[in-house]
Amino acid sequence: MRRRTVTAGNLEELLQVTAPAQASEQAAATPAPAPAPTPAPREDHGLRTEFEFELPRGYVDETGTVHRHGTMRLATARDELRPQIDLRVKENPAYLSVVLLSQVITRLGTISDVHAGIVERMYATDVAFLQDFYRRVNSEGHTRAAVTCPHCEGGFEVDLSGGRLGES
Repeated sequence: MRRRTVTAGNLEELLQVTAPAQASEQAAATPAPAPAPTPAPREDHGLRTEFEFELPRGYVDETGTVHRHGTMRLATARDELRPQIDLRVKENPAYLSVVLLSQVITRLGTISDVHAGIVERMYATDVAFLQDFYRRVNSEGHTRAAVTCPHCEGGFEVDLSGGRLGES
């Protein structure tokens, strides 16, 4: 018996070749089926997948423009696995966060193509902020942090996603 390798591209051809003659005659006599209905748009199930943030210092591009506001999406398993095969990460494991952040930041100011080179040129305080933001978004599912006032020692929550104190 001869073995065949089937791929998605030649599946239809294989079915036509191996189909009995009677079945192909019936198929020719019956009208073509109506096209499948288009799937309904996906419902929003309340899962938040993108989070806005404001960098403490801001990324300064080559023209001197400061970019502080950005958007980060939830990470996928692929996002976490891909840096493991990156040669830069293999040479320097500390580079992992640079590669990972560059994959999940979808916008930074007017920059929509955020790559590792941009994250490399960020100030250390901004990278540390983004690492913590990533951890909160992907582990805890929110951007709030519990803090304690150094003066009155009262506890309250702040939203790390941006905005200055007193702004809404």
